[in-house]
Amino acid sequence: MRVPKRGRTATRPAAALGALTALATLAGCGLTSGSPMVDDVSPGTLGRGEPLAGAQLTVTSKQFTEQLILGAMMGLAFKAAGAEVLDRTGIQGSVGARQAILEGEADGMYEYTGTAWITYLGNTKPIKDPQAQWRAVRDADAKNGVTWLPPARLNNTYALATNRANAEKYGLKTLSDVAELAKKDPGAATICVEAEFASREDGLNGLEKTYGFTIPSGNIRTMDSGVVYTQVSGGSACTLGEVFTTDGRIKELDLVTLADDKKFFPNYNAAPEMNSDSMREHPQMAEVLAPLTAKLTTAVAQELNAKVDVDGEDPHEVAKDWMVEEGLIKED
Repeated sequence: MRVPKRGRTATRPAAALGALTALATLAGCGLTSGSPMVDDVSPGTLGRGEPLAGAQLTVTSKQFTEQLILGAMMGLAFKAAGAEVLDRTGIQGSVGARQAILEGEADGMYEYTGTAWITYLGNTKPIKDPQAQWRAVRDADAKNGVTWLPPARLNNTYALATNRANAEKYGLKTLSDVAELAKKDPGAATICVEAEFASREDGLNGLEKTYGFTIPSGNIRTMDSGVVYTQVSGGSACTLGEVFTTDGRIKELDLVTLADDKKFFPNYNAAPEMNSDSMREHPQMAEVLAPLTAKLTTAVAQELNAKVDVDGEDPHEVAKDWMVEEGLIKED
């Protein structure tokens, strides 16, 4: 069910009422409900002059930590720029969040270029250059009523990691080093992965083909993602493990991520994925988000994800505190 767009000239009381009405409408459709974003924030280096004053906007995200943080950031940016914001972050699964954008039930979210290129647009071969990957997604998705704004340096892609002791013991710095280890000392090339990664062409199968090695089946141990990190940290159950480059546990557990020197893994750069009708109605969203997107890096994501996954902090507060510290917004 499509939630009608509201006019950009709505008064603040009317905007608040509209947000609540939208919430009730969404609940009536059986979709994930949202709530008005009530943070008292104002422009910093973004949103000066409140270019979105009077706009009523809905932001969404998927359910995992990084997405919750990025969704909160987008909402806070719009809020600081004068908009009334309905928070619909935390939708389960990629498809649900994507549909919210396609159907106009949400105005924007941060999505990953690799996810769009492979999962939504049906391509099988990733594009190695991150900017070329983004341009291809932008151009292909335009016909679907989706506008992609410029991407962040934040790249939440796959990587292999090892603990520091094993990195030094086996001289592991790159995935080519892993290939050499698998050939020279197969018994040492043990790996912990999720079951899906073990069979995916953009996972272990494709990795072995690209780098020209094979890990014996007895050396491949499948387990839940969270367990991989602890097993790699311990170093005895597996020398190597599948990780995501922005995961906060990499830094917390002092893991060493190995450089993908042949650039096999797809680029999963975060970029604002916006409903095109919304962009035509509120083109100012692009200028509001640009300073935020420019500050998002893989290292920043690791740090913020760790605050949630390791330290137990609230994703929304983590997002707001960082934006205030960076001078992007002010908390009134």
